[in-house]
Amino acid sequence: MSEKQGNVNMIKDILKSRNLLSYLLVLALFLTMISMTGCGKKDHPTTGQKKLNIVTTLFPLYDFTRNIVGDNAQVTLLLPPGMEPHSFEPKPGDMLRINNADLFIYTGKFMEPWVEGILKGLDSKKLVIVDTSRGITLNEEKEDEKDQDHAHGHGKTDPHIWLDLSNAQKIVDNILEGVIQKDVANRDYYSKNAETYKVNLNGMDAKYRETFSTCKRRIFIHGGHFAFNYLAKRYNLQYIAAYHGSPDAEPTPKRLIELKNMLKQYDIKYIYYEELILPRVSEVISRETGATMLKLHGAHNVSKEDMDKGITFLSLMEENLKNLKVGLECQ
Repeated sequence: MSEKQGNVNMIKDILKSRNLLSYLLVLALFLTMISMTGCGKKDHPTTGQKKLNIVTTLFPLYDFTRNIVGDNAQVTLLLPPGMEPHSFEPKPGDMLRINNADLFIYTGKFMEPWVEGILKGLDSKKLVIVDTSRGITLNEEKEDEKDQDHAHGHGKTDPHIWLDLSNAQKIVDNILEGVIQKDVANRDYYSKNAETYKVNLNGMDAKYRETFSTCKRRIFIHGGHFAFNYLAKRYNLQYIAAYHGSPDAEPTPKRLIELKNMLKQYDIKYIYYEELILPRVSEVISRETGATMLKLHGAHNVSKEDMDKGITFLSLMEENLKNLKVGLECQ
């Protein structure tokens, strides 16, 4: 089935619902199709074959996939640079990009709950869909037992699987399997690239372990949402976050008081904040306790400036390690 026919079929499916929103969606899709006319897949520079067209949702998946496919594919990130992914909702143009892709790679239904609804209307015969959480044990969004009273929304599944570097290697394996399914002729090339990248991830994991073996402290407090639980568990650290759920949420005044008391109780001199959102909570705690602010990057997405600089997942994790080393007072 051609891309054009696949788009037509998707429009037919949308029209079956017979409501105004559906007709507006069809109009947007039609205009997007017109604007994309002639913008087909680029040929491979050496073989002349059409490059694979791969769409990914989050920055780690985008970066992992680029390392696997090299020049054999055109890899795009669905998230606009600088957008916080928890609040992302796909537009008609995004749906068309997914429908026209050879592979669609996402984290899982807990990180991207909008995916399941979209996939129902896509050309599944053409599209290879990769759920990179497959085979990974998902954690619950709750803190240590003594902190469970503060685990706002605990019991929900924690989707931030890529911040455990052993999980990151499993994600690479899942992506590799999907890519080979679409282009088996280049299996050896993709497999070699994936193994090389996994060696780099494993090396970063070893560096984290070595660094944390020399730390004075094993607890860090984060003025953002509960994103670093997988990382903390991987290295046997205690992690306390200001709140659960969306990064746009805010803790209660009671929770702020608790966090300030924890900094004093454990004599902690640093408070962490996260990327792409205003660090209001961390600023308040820093101002009222004297704690120094340090960034922890969840790597969900990056700014346009960082994207233009060619920042990578491994460089983000390297920077996280430097800041954790300071906050945990490691040698």
